[in-house]
Amino acid sequence: MVAFRLIFGLLLLASLLCFGMYLVTRNLAWRRRGLVIFRWTIFGALGFFAIVALSTFTRST
Repeated sequence: MVAFRLIFGLLLLASLLCFGMYLVTRNLAWRRRGLVIFRWTIFGALGFFAIVALSTFTRST
């Protein structure tokens, strides 16, 4: 769980830095990179928590 939080936080930080670079340079490539990193981070988090929820549910029944 700690490793997931660390990876999740670092990916969100990378996304934030990409958006910051977009604001500084106005280069659309930075915004695109930030959106891609953010989108896959959220998908990964949803998948991770779905697996945790399913394993908790199956263990309790």
